[in-house]
Amino acid sequence: MTNKVTAEPRSDALVVFGATGDLAHKKIFPALYALAKQGALDVPVLGVASSNLGLARLRERAVDGVRQSGPIDDPAALEHMLSRLAYVNGRYEDPETFRALKRALGRVERPAHYLAIPPKLFATVIEGLGAAGLAGQARVIVEKPFGRDLASARELNRVARSVFPEDAIFRIDHFLAKEAIMNILYFRFANSFLEPIWNRNFVASVQVTLSEAFGVEGRGPFYETAGCLRDVVQNHLFQVVALLAMEPPGYRGFGAVHGETADILQAMRPLDPGNLVRGQYAGYRDEPGVAKDSDVETFCALRLFIDSWRWEGVPWYLRSGKHLAATAAEVIVTLKPPPQRLFADSAPATGRANYLRFRLAPNSAVALAARVKSAGEDFVGEQRELYLLDERPGEEAPYARLLGDAMAGNGSLFTREDAVEAAWAAVDPVLETHRPVAAYERGCWGPSQADELIAGDGGWHNPRLADAAAD
Repeated sequence: MTNKVTAEPRSDALVVFGATGDLAHKKIFPALYALAKQGALDVPVLGVASSNLGLARLRERAVDGVRQSGPIDDPAALEHMLSRLAYVNGRYEDPETFRALKRALGRVERPAHYLAIPPKLFATVIEGLGAAGLAGQARVIVEKPFGRDLASARELNRVARSVFPEDAIFRIDHFLAKEAIMNILYFRFANSFLEPIWNRNFVASVQVTLSEAFGVEGRGPFYETAGCLRDVVQNHLFQVVALLAMEPPGYRGFGAVHGETADILQAMRPLDPGNLVRGQYAGYRDEPGVAKDSDVETFCALRLFIDSWRWEGVPWYLRSGKHLAATAAEVIVTLKPPPQRLFADSAPATGRANYLRFRLAPNSAVALAARVKSAGEDFVGEQRELYLLDERPGEEAPYARLLGDAMAGNGSLFTREDAVEAAWAAVDPVLETHRPVAAYERGCWGPSQADELIAGDGGWHNPRLADAAAD
């Protein structure tokens, strides 16, 4: 997808607020190193933080982040990245911090401000940039979560729009930059055979699974404020649903795609507690920073409906959780069985009907499951998968792609204001009104109530452990 308008001017500096934090260490510095290896890092990078590390320590931390992400196979690119770094120390609530940043930027006219900071500081920094005159031709890159409910999302959007125009606000969801996610969009609209069956007449149900074989890993205090529904479902999984369910865009441009995905999010029927299962893995309450009586969910499964002409009545099942049996992300689109059972072993008597499978992680694949006759006189057979795509090497890391796109003004892989608010509107009714969490053991596929939720539609299709990464 390309935009129809001419290219925007490229940002001439990158400012990283929270430069000494975990996100910068684990994701941003490795992404900058990747851009340097591509020859695409040609602007100054100014780190802003309140930790008073100094430039030498910041560079050490940057090197450590790159080293932990993979081998340093291009020392010249690493040195180039380090030579671009500068550091501004100060509290985000202090106007002097922004005046110091303005002095450090000098003649820079179009900086991109990356907010790699706790969400509670987003509004403070955005308003500080506006008050200091640092937003005129600038861009702002905001990490998720974009609010914690509909009201706070609207307020954050109001603050951001009071300082920056919408086309200068880049809301990052790194999940959208994965090659396998983008392939959903391409596969849907580059193949004519799919369109006649991609609707309520032929699709029985859709499942989306995002499972992790590990726990909160020291992020207990954060998870206590978020939970699985806010952390993963409302953004990552809803975006996958939107790409699967959207109507064909009217033209080849990201503006058209954003419009269609927003329409799907707005058509999502608001959730009710009867279509939601919340779980918590055994031992979560023993994690540092977690309340001993915590009711925060580390697992979430839900049944969702999209009130549109194409998808009316089709159930969408979404689940995600920590300490599950494998680390994987997968979509299963189950088709309705043939209208007449000509053969004794036809579905549903023998299990799942034909389906299309998108494996998103840890490896990517697209596969179509179809029944074929076994050798012999009897009309019996088995269901086999035809692999249409297997993983290919050379995928660009999501953060490197997103950083480069944001600085180039390319908003195709970022989330729009109306889409953010529509996603929150769908989950808002159950954020506070829900059943207590159900306990589940580590290493399984979640609480039994999640199986009951989908029992009428053939059960969950668990990612194969041979294809997924087990803990």
